[in-house]
Amino acid sequence: MDLRLDVSETDKELTLTAELPEVDEKDVELTLTDDVLTIRGEKKREQTQRNGDYHMVERSYGSFARSLRLPFAVDQDKVDARFEKGVLTVTLPKPPEVQQSTRRIAIKSAQ
Repeated sequence: MDLRLDVSETDKELTLTAELPEVDEKDVELTLTDDVLTIRGEKKREQTQRNGDYHMVERSYGSFARSLRLPFAVDQDKVDARFEKGVLTVTLPKPPEVQQSTRRIAIKSAQ
């Protein structure tokens, strides 16, 4: 299974979103080691269909893992992870020193 992430950023936090269709929350593990966030898990699915003499079983399964190096160290106690309707959302607050050192610079046209 290929794990694809959406990553968005504000002045105060990073938010990662991963679609995990047909994956149970209990089959997902999230770890944070220093500045590396790892999402790993396993997809298990079995569907049985009987129709007269016809018998069919479809299975879809596989393990996945994805690690992402964060641009700053995160306080592990402040990380918020939610799993709802097959979507994992992880919110990583930026530490105060990173919030203060980030400043948007205006870009001017060359006219």
